[in-house]
Amino acid sequence: MADSIPLPLKDRVAIVTGGSRGIGRAIALHLASLGANLVINYSSNPAQADLVASQINSASASRAITVRADISDPAQVKSLFDSAESAFNSSPVHILVNSAGVLDSKYPTLANTALEDFDNIFNVNARGAFLCCREAANRIKRGGGGRIICLTTSLVADLRPGFAAYVGSKAAVESMVKILAKELKGTGITANCVAPGPIATDMFFAGMTEEMIKRVVDESPLGRLGETEDVAPLVGFLATDAGEWVNGQIIRVNGGYV
Repeated sequence: MADSIPLPLKDRVAIVTGGSRGIGRAIALHLASLGANLVINYSSNPAQADLVASQINSASASRAITVRADISDPAQVKSLFDSAESAFNSSPVHILVNSAGVLDSKYPTLANTALEDFDNIFNVNARGAFLCCREAANRIKRGGGGRIICLTTSLVADLRPGFAAYVGSKAAVESMVKILAKELKGTGITANCVAPGPIATDMFFAGMTEEMIKRVVDESPLGRLGETEDVAPLVGFLATDAGEWVNGQIIRVNGGYV
């Protein structure tokens, strides 16, 4: 009986940047469960990316490939989309989920933020999102089903000390995506941001003491950290036809933390 249920993303091609671990990995697996064919982008760890792809290829009717690309490099972003188009019978890309991101785990004040750390954060988080969104705006399938989804952070609403460069980079993305949604008028492509709160990933735990983690948990109305599986279904909804009326929005998914 289950086989007769149509998969909402069947035969659609999705690129997930930063798809080898953390939230990106959970999103890639979820989109595959909805029928999408996946391009798992990674920057430095092919083994992790291969593991995600093999999990998809062995457990579902969907197919997955891995593509190494530094999303702050326009040539590599173009190559990422080229690989996606050629991998699945010249199918256009339908969905971009930009989940790649970096954080300064020293949590410095703005006055103590090193310029090289600031530049690295903005290169990946802001410039990378811009390049991926620009490529997607020109190449994603028009006429329905086209989706651009950028991962940002609920800290843009919280403005917590120690995150000036990181939050600044993500705030830039939220502004760009809201404008992009309007500029894509007539294409059928939607553009949104999903802004998680504290999620139990390697990036969250880096540089965190037990006391810092406990404080975050205590501040959550639900008394826990978020899990990657708390975020992926929301991205999945936005990627399907059912999510079409949600456009140009910043959706904060944080259990009431902010």
